[in-house]
Amino acid sequence: MHRLKTRPQFQAAMAGGTIARTAHFALHRLVLAAEAPGITAAPSEPGDQPSKVASQALFAFEATWLGAMVPKRWARRAVTRNAIKRQIYAVAALHEAQLPVAAHVVRLRSTFDRKQFISPSSDVLKQAVRAELVQLFARAHKNSLPAKAERADGAKVLSV
Repeated sequence: MHRLKTRPQFQAAMAGGTIARTAHFALHRLVLAAEAPGITAAPSEPGDQPSKVASQALFAFEATWLGAMVPKRWARRAVTRNAIKRQIYAVAALHEAQLPVAAHVVRLRSTFDRKQFISPSSDVLKQAVRAELVQLFARAHKNSLPAKAERADGAKVLSV
């Protein structure tokens, strides 16, 4: 699994859409397949402007990419932010086989209660974060299963 490093990579992955949420986290995904809808190639002429950023320019090759976003707004102390990021990467490594070839961003979207988790890097906080991340990746895997099963069967998806 490769890590997202640049701001445009994070922005592109987050623009791909949210595929799973929990109380504190959201998982965003941008599919990197060449035939992905909405991704255009680099402009062929100098005057051409692509509507979206080309995935080839941001991601050197098709693989599973992961980034962790833990804003200061939701985790004030650097110790807490770093502990949460470590848990994100550790849990993602366990679920790497289930993740498709895409760019993923796990974003902290609300704070963990400081009254409940007094220490900025306690084992209790790490266990709570880990349990919720396992739940997040399970939801993401569950949400992506029906789409893969329908494509494998050749059935069309009807929208109502």
